[in-house]
Amino acid sequence: MSIVKNSRITLFLLVACFALWGVVNNMSDNLVPAFQRIFTMDQSRAVLVQVAFYGAYAVLALFTSILVEEFSFRTGILIGLGVYVCGALLYIPACVQQSFDFYFIGIFVVAGGCAILEASSNSCMLAIGDSKSAIRRLNFAQAMNPVGSIVGIFLAQKMILANLNPATVEQRLEMPTEQLKEIVHSELVWICVPYVGLCLVMLAIWFYFLRHPIHTSVESSAERAPFMTRLSHVFWALALTAAPFALTGWLFPDMDRLLWMLCGMIGPFSCIFALKTYRESFVTLVRTPRYVFGIVALFAYVGMQIAVWTWMNAYCQKELSLPPDQAATYYLLAIALHIINCWGGSYAMKWIAPWKIMAAYCVFGALCSLGTIYLPADVLFSVCGIPFSANVLSLIGISVFMAILFPTIYGMALGGLDPKCFKLGGPGMIMAILGGAVITPWMADVISAKESVFFSLVPMMDFTWDANLRTSSGALRASFFIPVICFIVMFIYAIVFRSGKRRSDG
Repeated sequence: MSIVKNSRITLFLLVACFALWGVVNNMSDNLVPAFQRIFTMDQSRAVLVQVAFYGAYAVLALFTSILVEEFSFRTGILIGLGVYVCGALLYIPACVQQSFDFYFIGIFVVAGGCAILEASSNSCMLAIGDSKSAIRRLNFAQAMNPVGSIVGIFLAQKMILANLNPATVEQRLEMPTEQLKEIVHSELVWICVPYVGLCLVMLAIWFYFLRHPIHTSVESSAERAPFMTRLSHVFWALALTAAPFALTGWLFPDMDRLLWMLCGMIGPFSCIFALKTYRESFVTLVRTPRYVFGIVALFAYVGMQIAVWTWMNAYCQKELSLPPDQAATYYLLAIALHIINCWGGSYAMKWIAPWKIMAAYCVFGALCSLGTIYLPADVLFSVCGIPFSANVLSLIGISVFMAILFPTIYGMALGGLDPKCFKLGGPGMIMAILGGAVITPWMADVISAKESVFFSLVPMMDFTWDANLRTSSGALRASFFIPVICFIVMFIYAIVFRSGKRRSDG
């Protein structure tokens, strides 16, 4: 994997960025059960954490395209790191105010920083070396993402979930107001600690990239334009992105948050159509089936991944009767096995075409999803006091077979693109991360429902309502038909677009 004129430190820190947004992503997954208990809310409101987080990716993806096209990957990385720090600091006043809505804004800004950082870093990793090893190189870097995920889960387990007061929803509702405020304040302080602490790491990387350039094999014609022209393009893109948010928020303050996020995408699209260069690249991209359906496949993947990891804690709590911090142990194990398979799958690409590995993993992932639905919850064995049942083993197996899917879809979709479209196409793919803001609430709707079309497929399951978790075993199991659908979508993409010109076959 030859690299273009980059020092080892630069490459190391670039790969470290992949781990950092993994830390933030997986801490955010654990905010759903945490906020559900802290603010005594149901799944449909707690899942707004994921709407804010992954909605930010969708809103800012095209802005990042313009930012990277007009300036450089390095500029995108610097701005992404800076925006994260600003968002994390918003957690402090949110804690003081004990406001979930304030946290919603902070989470959105944090995610916005991660979105800019991820969109810039993914495309940069493809462009810093030989195109023949592009997918392998991206898989290697992406393998560090779940390493960060393990750190994120550990931080969430030990700092956030372990410091939740054990009081149930009913007990909290009966508490005196001042006593409840003290408990909530203590819990929210522990939510702030890991996010604010990460600012120090982000700032250290920011100062390094501020002083050291990143050399790539992709050069934009826009980079040779006058500085003020490029700056004006980015300014208008940012202004147009913010305007729909401000206008809809002012006119319709009670608007559904997901719809509000989608309104924020109007601005970047308007900017792209207003500028001839971007309009031509956009038209080329939408006329490329491999790219368009790659966005659909990536939408399905990200939505499935975030949904499964978000509701894994609730599933293990219900099926094995465990508290939230102990249920997070299975999440940690699932991520560890996911990492091992990421490395193994990436290494196997030296001999096996990426699409073949992807197709096989989709088949096994769908089977594990069905096992999560239909297999019994009877404990088969225990390891170090941690019980395992057939359905929970299948749940962990879903994470195992998620490995390599994101970077493989990403690389296949961008394979063979006109270099003029590359910088727009890369961050454009990141827009598909909107799947996390759409599919996770879809699963939440099934989980929190007392009737659903999926329930008819599991009539033998127990639908006794759990007032504390606000769901039932049958509803939790039925929600995993959604990952089955997502695996089928990705399998079809792997088969249909298995051939054709690519940047890399691994």
